[in-house]
Amino acid sequence: MTAHRSVPGAVDPAAVLSEEVTVERDGMPVRGYLARPRSGTPAPGLLVLHEAFGLNEHIRDLARRFAGAGFVALAPDLYSRTGAPDPADMPAVLEAMFALPDEQVVADLDALAAYLRGRSDVTGAVGEIGFCAGGRQVLLHACSSRAVDAAVDCWGGYIRRARPEAEVTASRPVPVIDLVPRLSCPLLAVGGVEDTNPSPADLAELETRLRAAGKPGRVRVFDGAGHAFLADYRPTYRPEAAHALWGEVIEFLRAHLVKQD
Repeated sequence: MTAHRSVPGAVDPAAVLSEEVTVERDGMPVRGYLARPRSGTPAPGLLVLHEAFGLNEHIRDLARRFAGAGFVALAPDLYSRTGAPDPADMPAVLEAMFALPDEQVVADLDALAAYLRGRSDVTGAVGEIGFCAGGRQVLLHACSSRAVDAAVDCWGGYIRRARPEAEVTASRPVPVIDLVPRLSCPLLAVGGVEDTNPSPADLAELETRLRAAGKPGRVRVFDGAGHAFLADYRPTYRPEAAHALWGEVIEFLRAHLVKQD
C-alpha cells in the first residue's frame, strides 16, 4: 500500500492483472514485475525503471497505475544479478547505484524492450519511464539504443558526472548528457525547481543540448517541488505537482505510443 490515498493514477490492484516475470539476457535472468490491463486488448508496452533503492512496492504500484492507464507495464529489477541494497543504508544504496555498469543496463533494457514488443498483448510500441537512478538510465538507454519509441526521464541525476568526485568511472564511462546527440526517440525530461541533482541548471543544459542537436525532446521543471516529488511513500511527495505530472506523462506517452486514427 502507498502512504497516501490520493495519488495520481490510483487503481484498485484487482482491476489489473499482475505477475512476476523473468527475462533471459545472455543466459542471465532479469527479474521483473508485469502489470497489464485486465481486458487483454493489445496495448503499448512500457518499461518502468526503479529508483536507486530497487524494485520496491512503490514501483510495483506505479506499474499497476500505468496498467490502469492502458499500458502493459514491466518494472524490471536491474539489481537482479547482485541483489538490491538495504534501503535504510544510504551509502550502500549510492554505491550499488554507482556500480551498476551502464553497458549492462543498456543491454538489459534492450532485452526487456524486445520481450515487451514480442508479447501478443502489446501493440508493438514500447516506451520507458524512470525515476531518480532510473531517470538517468532512461536517458542513457534512449541515447544508446533504438529499442524504445518514447522516453520519460524523471529527475535522473548525475547526468554531467559519474559520481560526485569523478566525471567518469569504469561503470559510467561517458557523462550521459554527452550522449544527447544520439537520442533516438521523443524525450520528456522532468525535474523540480527545488532539486539539486538534477538541478534546474542541469536541466537547462540538457534542454540546450537537445535543441542544439535538433532532437525531439523537451524539459519540464515544476515549481514547488524537488527530487522524487511523485514518490508518495517519501517525505519528498508533492501532491499538486505529482497530479500535474501524471497527466502530462500519460498524455506524452499516448501521443507517441498509441496509433492515431
